[in-house]
Amino acid sequence: MKLKKLLSEIPVNQVKGSRDVDITGICSNSKLVAPGNLFIAKKGKLEDGALYIPEAIAGGAVAVLTDIFNPSIKNITQIVHPNVSMIEALLAEHYYQFASQELFMVGITGTNGKTTTSFLIKHLLDQLKGPCGLIGTIEYIIGQQRYQATRTTPDVVSNHKMLREMVLHGCRSAVMEVTSHALDQGRVQHIDFDVAVFTNLTVDHLDYHKTMENYCSAKNKLFSTLINEKKQSKKAFPKIAVVNADSPWHKQIIQGCKASIITYGIDNAADLKATDIHMSGQGTQLNLNYQGHIVACKSPLVGRYNVYNTLAAIAVGLTQNIALENLAKMISTFSAVSGRLEPVQNPLGLKIYVDFAHSDDALTNVLECLSEIKQKRIITVFGCGGDRDKSKRPLMAKACEEFSDVSIVTSDNPRSEDPLAILQQVTQGFRRKESYTVIPDRYAAIEHAINIATPEDIVLIAGKGHEAYQIFSHKIIEFDDRKVALQICQNKKSK
Repeated sequence: MKLKKLLSEIPVNQVKGSRDVDITGICSNSKLVAPGNLFIAKKGKLEDGALYIPEAIAGGAVAVLTDIFNPSIKNITQIVHPNVSMIEALLAEHYYQFASQELFMVGITGTNGKTTTSFLIKHLLDQLKGPCGLIGTIEYIIGQQRYQATRTTPDVVSNHKMLREMVLHGCRSAVMEVTSHALDQGRVQHIDFDVAVFTNLTVDHLDYHKTMENYCSAKNKLFSTLINEKKQSKKAFPKIAVVNADSPWHKQIIQGCKASIITYGIDNAADLKATDIHMSGQGTQLNLNYQGHIVACKSPLVGRYNVYNTLAAIAVGLTQNIALENLAKMISTFSAVSGRLEPVQNPLGLKIYVDFAHSDDALTNVLECLSEIKQKRIITVFGCGGDRDKSKRPLMAKACEEFSDVSIVTSDNPRSEDPLAILQQVTQGFRRKESYTVIPDRYAAIEHAINIATPEDIVLIAGKGHEAYQIFSHKIIEFDDRKVALQICQNKKSK
């Protein structure tokens, strides 16, 4: 695409150099620049992208977007604007030709439940509309291609690019997990969402947002984008917000939202409500109540929190005027999500589950669920990640002590922090010293849990879920809780 065409509807302050160059792509990482690319030189919290312009030029960039003109840079077009991030999003939207407007777009935000809900929605949309793309914590799914996710919500250029690739691969819809960081940093700007889903809001990410009010305000941005009038939109879909009425934050989340609203819940009044809930180790039976209709539903997922995830997905299906009975049938064929209360089949016959729970609320939800199906003890292995919200560390210990018979505190992803210092902060949340054991090495901690477990016990390994690595200050090692647990069981069986 010619630069002059790309800039034709974008309000840039000045362009120094030729507008007649061909742009082959947009990139904000100088190490990934390809010949013909437009390099985005934006300021981050730690570094200024302008410092990497020479490296981008060496990589083949033919134009740069920057906030200050640099007269020493020759033979390359400089696009100058004081708000680089705003222009970056516009460039991405225009370069990838408004891809989100060709897809039925669902965005999901909330502290917990985003991943499972996104896979549930994809499961429904695959059947209702044809192939559905997905961008989330575990992976990015584009047509038949699957890529391991680098972060839950990527940068704005990557998002628009992936949406265009989804269209090219025949996708008719897409579902995205949208984090509060992404909303605050503009990573989903100019993505034309049709439905926005709110799962819940509990303590997390306060290292970044500082207060729950700020955290809520960031998530509110997803719902403020739901405006039914969009000048260039190719869609006829009405914008709809799907909101958990049982969350005490649900009114603040939709404040200022101009779209239609569908609420769901268990306890409070809601448009879509679950009643007569019965759980077992094999799944959950419940009744769906919507507009005077009651439909029985069987979900293969376990736990009250998964009832909420299921309700959210069904509510999205209802926005497309699909009969409640049909949606209930589709839900019954859903399979488990990687690292979300995922059972580890093993030769010892032990009940071992791996879950991504890494906040006190998520850990409470999982442990409450397991408490309803346990025969004897719950043995929980957990830790807290470094360089993340420290306030939740003692709260996770408190949650674990309340619902577990045995608590084993270990390392998660320490990152740049001292693992022992993290463990000390975690253990301050326990009331009784005898209720927990500290084993810093995660392999040894899992091994200890398996060694003391009987077939009547449940072992929960929490915190890392689908992750296949462990991050330390000086190295990243291969570490998958599921593989480690299975290996330990196999070793024990062979002795």
